[in-house]
Amino acid sequence: MGDNLPFAEGKGINMKYTDSGKVVANLRAPEMKDYSNFDFPFLEFPKGVELFFWEDGKLSTVISDYAIKYEETGIVDLRKNVVLVTSDSVILNADQLYWDQAKEWVFTDQPYQIILKDGSVNNGASFDSSQDFTTFISRNNQGVQLIEKNNIQND
Repeated sequence: MGDNLPFAEGKGINMKYTDSGKVVANLRAPEMKDYSNFDFPFLEFPKGVELFFWEDGKLSTVISDYAIKYEETGIVDLRKNVVLVTSDSVILNADQLYWDQAKEWVFTDQPYQIILKDGSVNNGASFDSSQDFTTFISRNNQGVQLIEKNNIQND
């Protein structure tokens, strides 16, 4: 029975990640369980996470009601009420979202809604995307695309 217990547990987690003395990410969670003693080690956040990260001084946030970070692969599995807000105001709502930190890629095979900074809305069944959303591949989607009206000249 003891084999399934975590190596360590923490409450009121507030981890800060720095690069050259500057905070680049801040993870906050009410509870963390460290399963680094397992053959496939992971960190579990059973009561959810809030992640704040800065790139070039611009803040992006991710929250979810549950999360797991797999140590060997660097993949983060966010579940239940996932909300991601990028520094340039893209908002993603999903039931589940995977984040491959090494490849800087996010994806899901669950329903999602994304609201782009111009107000366009996309609802879909699944997607793959670069973490900055510059490359976005959606499947089985529908949405409202806002198109800027330009002066059109007829030849």
